Amino acid sequence: MENKTADKYGFYGWQNACIKDERGLTPRDYYDILSDVWCAETCAPRMRADWSKENKTLGQCSITAFLMQDIYGGKVYGIPLHDGGYHLYNNVNGCVFDLTSEQFGGVKLKYDNENEQFREIHFQKEEKRLRYEHLRAELMKALEDK
Repeated sequence: MENKTADKYGFYGWQNACIKDERGLTPRDYYDILSDVWCAETCAPRMRADWSKENKTLGQCSITAFLMQDIYGGKVYGIPLHDGGYHLYNNVNGCVFDLTSEQFGGVKLKYDNENEQFREIHFQKEEKRLRYEHLRAELMKALEDK
């Protein structure tokens, strides 16, 4: 797995995202792997037209946050957005990280650990559940290849 220098990570919380899973992988490691997995198919349908490899985290927040919750536990929180939706991120025992924050460019988001989010509600939308399953399957394939 390629080690990135600190200046190559742009996601929120990368500096402290050093927790490890049972494989010994950190959120930074998963960011590296997911960077090759995120695609238009895993992007939220309403954003697909704007998805690109240059903006690979666009429309990936909920499925990525719940996938990281599967791996690390913790809670998923949402930041209210102007359109009434939420941008999701993870808090694992005080380690707050948002693997998909780069989609907002330089916009500062408020990570206040309010608005806990639940997969049972998000996955009521079948398209979101199917995108999550696709992302999870592709991640597992990538891990097998490592």
